Amino acid sequence: MTDEIVDLLEQAYLDEVETAMNYLANAIYLETVLGETVAESLKEDVEEELHHAEELGYRLRFYGEVPPASADFEVNQDSLQPPAEGSDVLAVVDGVIEAEEDAVETYEALIDAAEEADDPVTEDLATELLADEQAHLAEFLSYREEFA
Repeated sequence: MTDEIVDLLEQAYLDEVETAMNYLANAIYLETVLGETVAESLKEDVEEELHHAEELGYRLRFYGEVPPASADFEVNQDSLQPPAEGSDVLAVVDGVIEAEEDAVETYEALIDAAEEADDPVTEDLATELLADEQAHLAEFLSYREEFA
């Protein structure tokens, strides 16, 4: 069971780092007045995503693991790459929604694994991060309704 927790912690850590990188790139690249609103939200989320990665890294350290670094990095968020046109705000919003849905799934799995392994600290952390990701998801679902 510990192996499953470590695997999920590593996956979540890498996803948070990749998300922060993609949010920053999209926040810089987006154009238009509508894009500015989304860009500002993404900029705020970059710091939060990095904080999530930090907290996950500390749980990995608790388990005697080294947090993944760039040599361990494989990109997975194809839909969150900056679009061909900086004015394509909806493409960015859709990419964020997909990334947040993936994060929600990962944290739900981590909560289950931690509960099963009787690790209340990891379970509490995953629950806290799940709430953050659900809030991000709700925000970007509302953007999609607004921009679609």
